[in-house]
Amino acid sequence: MNHRNGFNPLSRTTAHRRAMSRNMVTSLFRYERITTTKSKALEVRKSAEKLITRAKVDSVHNRREVAKFIQDEKILNKLFTEIGPRMKERNGGYTRVLKLGYRQGDAADVVILELVDYKLDSEDKEEKKASKKSEGKAAPKAKAEGETKTKKTTSKKASETKEAAAE
Repeated sequence: MNHRNGFNPLSRTTAHRRAMSRNMVTSLFRYERITTTKSKALEVRKSAEKLITRAKVDSVHNRREVAKFIQDEKILNKLFTEIGPRMKERNGGYTRVLKLGYRQGDAADVVILELVDYKLDSEDKEEKKASKKSEGKAAPKAKAEGETKTKKTTSKKASETKEAAAE
């Protein structure tokens, strides 16, 4: 019996559904987090998890099989060099679906589909702010030193011009 082995056609033709799935999986690997509807996310997750499983072992055969689905060379390389090795110790469950609510126009369930080890950008921003603050404290001293140097050079030039005028 072939129970529970179907898929959601998403009210699209086969070609449209395949193209949409490829584009969404490529975007997921590029940005590691995408916002979409719940039904699309659940369908895209199936193919994304299979591709990540392939990417855990970097071989020519696996690269060719994944390249049938992902057309972008940079994303293919990222999948095998970054994402695959990060998921090496996991036995599955590489993606997560977070519910956002309902879309205002058509009341569709909107979710975030992301890789499990996705890091928020806010942590990176906090690190950048901390480094800017440490640089900012050193910068006023440098400015003050630079101002004194410019004052000294202008005073030397002024004295030289006065001497030249006196001669």
